[in-house]
Amino acid sequence: MAAKSNTKHDRIVDAAVKTFARKGFFNSKVSEIAREAQVADGTIYLYFKNKDDILISLFEEKMDIIIRRVKATLEKENDPIAKLKCFIGLHLNLVEENRNLAEVIQVELRQSNKFMREYKGSKFLDYLNIISSVIREGQEQGIFRSDLLPGIAKRALFGALDEMALHFVLTKKSKYSLEESAEQMSHIFLSGILAPGSASDKSRKAG
Repeated sequence: MAAKSNTKHDRIVDAAVKTFARKGFFNSKVSEIAREAQVADGTIYLYFKNKDDILISLFEEKMDIIIRRVKATLEKENDPIAKLKCFIGLHLNLVEENRNLAEVIQVELRQSNKFMREYKGSKFLDYLNIISSVIREGQEQGIFRSDLLPGIAKRALFGALDEMALHFVLTKKSKYSLEESAEQMSHIFLSGILAPGSASDKSRKAG
């Protein structure tokens, strides 16, 4: 994650992550977030309309940091297969790196009717489109199946990753390691999208 900022706005966002993860979204009070951020209660309302607004802003801002980090990492890879494996590993590692944020995104975010009803999904779609852009790149190189619809594939992969991330958040001690999970998911997904007869497909079958 990016270095923590000392601005009041960012302190409030970081405090909200801790508070929501500790007490749950519904049970958290704005005054508790203010106390955690070491600001006056009224200061919260200089930046946010209400608790739901804090939650939505939190998601947008943290996702922006994650998206920039993932894109920067994937730019170091040239092979679409390596990029997808890298994406899967990064997604799961982010869960491990910041359990509080993962819990808020995986559990508490979905408890907000306002978020589920009103969020337009710009950052979420930006994140999903990282997957589809890698898939298109692989199709152009003849590595991934040409009949694959990137719009469906990106949601299929994210859905599987989302379920595994939720498992890590809700389970105190998973019997699966992050490395094992990333390897298994990479194998399962890539087995379904490799173009028949491609060098990568032949290599997989030979292995």
